[in-house]
Amino acid sequence: MPRWGEVMPAKKTEVLPLLALLKKLYPEHIIPLHHQNAWQLLCAVILSAQCTDARVNQITPHLFKKYPTVQDLAAADLKEVEKIIHSAGFYHSKALSLIESSKRICEVFGGEVPQNMDDLLSLRGVARKTANVMLGDYFKKPAGIVVDTHVKRLAFRLGLTKQTDPVKVEKDLTKIIPYEYWGWIAIALILHGRQVCSARKPLCAQCALEHLCLKKGVKISV
Repeated sequence: MPRWGEVMPAKKTEVLPLLALLKKLYPEHIIPLHHQNAWQLLCAVILSAQCTDARVNQITPHLFKKYPTVQDLAAADLKEVEKIIHSAGFYHSKALSLIESSKRICEVFGGEVPQNMDDLLSLRGVARKTANVMLGDYFKKPAGIVVDTHVKRLAFRLGLTKQTDPVKVEKDLTKIIPYEYWGWIAIALILHGRQVCSARKPLCAQCALEHLCLKKGVKISV
């Protein structure tokens, strides 16, 4: 049995059994962040950086009640927004990102969240992960695969990549995962990472993917 460093990343045909099992476990594409439109989802994803989805879902009802439209938030007072989102952490930067991205959406994109990678990346507080959520999860035209800490950890453990840098992980995943799965795979891996394959104590005995896992339960925090 080769050591991990000697194991090559999976090939496209080798990942199909894994995708089939994940589809049985997590058949639905459900976005855990509550939202009613693209702009609300964008705000929620910006707030979710180093913050739980549950916490974001507690914050956004108040935020969207006070600022029901993108125009309202674009004109908001920074200190008022900071007070509302304080519990999300990094509230100074996040509040500024919410206001500045809303301003740009109004001034440059006619009040509508843009639907391509370059334009999304031009918004303050939006990096590839956030842009991929918007394009894949909301607009249903993914330009890549969302890579958060759960996706990165599981992709490494399952032998889908040898990389730990999110951008490099994403490149490896897009090479082996068929395009029709790009929007869904991240949600499935995130849910499995939360429920079964945690960073410190993976529940390998309860894992339906155990026989496909190259790490066989070895604890690796990545």
